[in-house]
Parts: sequence; structure tokens; C-alpha cells
Amino acid sequence: MMPGAEDGAQAAKYPVSMTPAQWKKKLSPQQYAILREASTERPFTSPLNKEHRTGTFICAGCDQKLFSSKTKFDSGTGWPSFWQPLPKAIGTSTDTMLGYSRTEVHCARCGGHLGHVFDDGPKPTGLRYCMNGAAMKFVAA
Repeated sequence: MMPGAEDGAQAAKYPVSMTPAQWKKKLSPQQYAILREASTERPFTSPLNKEHRTGTFICAGCDQKLFSSKTKFDSGTGWPSFWQPLPKAIGTSTDTMLGYSRTEVHCARCGGHLGHVFDDGPKPTGLRYCMNGAAMKFVAA
């Protein structure tokens, strides 16, 4: 079960928790599939790929501040990518759904699935937080 799944103890781990029906009412079908069911949007489809203004990327589920625009970069992968999250914004877990281990990234406030982090990013961290654009919203500074 993915982090943020809405059954018993899992839901209680996060400050923001809702029933599946409440999440479905709040989120679009695509946002629900990504944030609550660990789906992935098609690459190169998110408007956030082209977002270059100064501001903050926040969770579409709970408005948690996730990434500063200062850490965004074009990874060429088709998903918004960042080299560092904001402090205490995210959590990680091991994802083996594709038959090998990847590090899943989820919102620290609601547990919503955001994407994955890889170790092929730019300096200074060397990390690439490859996020689903539909899992986030952008707030201009």
C-alpha cells in the first residue's frame, strides 16, 4: 500500500487525512489517481514543465509548500524536476512496483504521491526530484 493510502493507521500518520470520497470530491480525477493511487502522468503533459516564474510549488492535495522555483531545472525527462525540496516538506519510501527499488516521494502533510527521486541530478545535491505536475500547484511570489 502506498504512503497516504486511506486505511486506518496509514491515514493517521499524516496531519491532513481524508476518506477516499473526500479526496475524490476535492481533487480532479487525474490528481486523485496520482496523489492517492500513485499513478503517473504522461511525460511532457504538465504545464508546470514550462513554469519559470519565481515562486513555490505546493501539494495539490493539501497546499503544503514542497519546492522553491530556485531549485527547479529542466531534466529533459518530461516531468517538473528539482534538486532539493523545502525543509520538512516531503517524505520518502521504497517503491518496488516496477520490479526494482526506487525512492518514492510523498507529501509530508497528506501522504500524497508526488513522484520519485533519483541520484542523477545536478549539483549541489546530485539529486533529481522527478515530480508529477498534476500533484502540484504553482504559487507565484
